[in-house]
Amino acid sequence: MMRGLVWLILATGMIFAASPARAQRYDPNYPVCMEVYGGDGSRIECFYTSMAQCKGGAQGGVAGLCFDNPYYVAPAPEPAPAAQTAPAPSATPARSQRH
Repeated sequence: MMRGLVWLILATGMIFAASPARAQRYDPNYPVCMEVYGGDGSRIECFYTSMAQCKGGAQGGVAGLCFDNPYYVAPAPEPAPAAQTAPAPSATPARSQRH
């Protein structure tokens, strides 16, 4: 009896584990995401570079809600180029050559 219960629990777990699962994707390379609504539920799309671009996509016939990506990582700013300076004058005076 106990062995049958264990097999029943394991089989039930395997059935639920085999069902398809859709992961919500937050791409940290893009600052704006859209939650897109469809007949089979909603999904997250993060590939917009601005809120205006996302809202333009939503107005193009896609039902969705734009929001700031909570996992966005802004790129590090590029370092400014070092200022070029003229070489310092020599500390020892030049000797004149006599022949």
